[in-house]
Amino acid sequence: MIRAVLVDDEQLALQHMKKKLGELGTIEVIHTFSNAESFLIDMEQLDFQVIFLDIEMPGLNGLDLARIIKEWNKNIFIVFVTAYRDYAIQAFELHSIDYLLKPILKYRLEKTVIRIQEQLQLTGKSPMSVESTLPNLKINCFDEFIVYFQDEPIKWKTAKSKELFAFLISNLQTYINRDTIIDQLWPEHDYKKAKIQLHTSMSHLRKLLDSIGYEQVIIFSNQSYALELDTLQCDAIELEKIIDLYPEVNPENIQTFEQIVQQYTGDYMEKNCYEWATVKAQSIRQKLFRLLQKMIDYYVVDNNLDKKLHYIQLLLKLNPYSEYTLQQLMLHYVKVGNRSAAVQAYHHFSELLLDDIGIPPDRATTDIYESIVFSDK
Repeated sequence: MIRAVLVDDEQLALQHMKKKLGELGTIEVIHTFSNAESFLIDMEQLDFQVIFLDIEMPGLNGLDLARIIKEWNKNIFIVFVTAYRDYAIQAFELHSIDYLLKPILKYRLEKTVIRIQEQLQLTGKSPMSVESTLPNLKINCFDEFIVYFQDEPIKWKTAKSKELFAFLISNLQTYINRDTIIDQLWPEHDYKKAKIQLHTSMSHLRKLLDSIGYEQVIIFSNQSYALELDTLQCDAIELEKIIDLYPEVNPENIQTFEQIVQQYTGDYMEKNCYEWATVKAQSIRQKLFRLLQKMIDYYVVDNNLDKKLHYIQLLLKLNPYSEYTLQQLMLHYVKVGNRSAAVQAYHHFSELLLDDIGIPPDRATTDIYESIVFSDK
């Protein structure tokens, strides 16, 4: 059985396609999705060989989703399903295996499946061989850098080989000059000794990766190293990818953002205390802060007070010295008639500023506080 995934924003179209494929007896539909964002969340965990993909969808359309899929795994067969002929050229450029026009006729669908079967035979891939493309490496970067292989934590030869891998993951698929790596990982060592340390740690790392089936993924060229890994699951990479992919928060992607925010369990490699990771940690924090503010603004417009409060509190927890976030929290409490909570939030914030930084809240924050207190008298 060929394992397939369906993505279409029309539920009736999904049901219709699933039924037609089931009637053929050669395709097993393992999952259906009503939008591209939901599929992206589960993509790396799914065991499939072909995706039947609608083109015209709100948010991320089928063509853009196909590009992401091909970057992740070029061996996935893509079948575009659409009511429009206008996208045929773009579909061809993306190396799709077929292009089906709605309404889909049975004989035409059979022809598509035969084409997929022929390609599988030519490449020598059985229906289960796609499992090898699934990510066996799971990498946690938030709070603490931990690498799992097949759900078991990796045991490192040395702490430096682990740090080296963390550095390469932070610069995934980017060539970094050897001396730059030495400066970042061995800043206090003599250059010759540091160079030996680098070669030793690189040797340990290569042997480890080879032993778990990731051979020749560390490339050396022009005195520079690059880690070329395609099949992995990484919380930080996923968060940055989703944030960069969707610059605005809307009804189509809000669920995706809610799920991706939950992965942020602490700062980037915080517990490992890698000095070189500080800049990236700060960059990700700022991206997250901007995202959370967009989510708050979205729930203001949506008039979802519970979600609005939740993400204001989360943002203030992550960024406790933010005057603007505190102001939003106080005004929210006033709006829902909980003035005592607004006053309590102000006092807690004021004490935090005085104890940690030695300054009082700014005038705008104090004005909100005074307006609350005086209005009660």
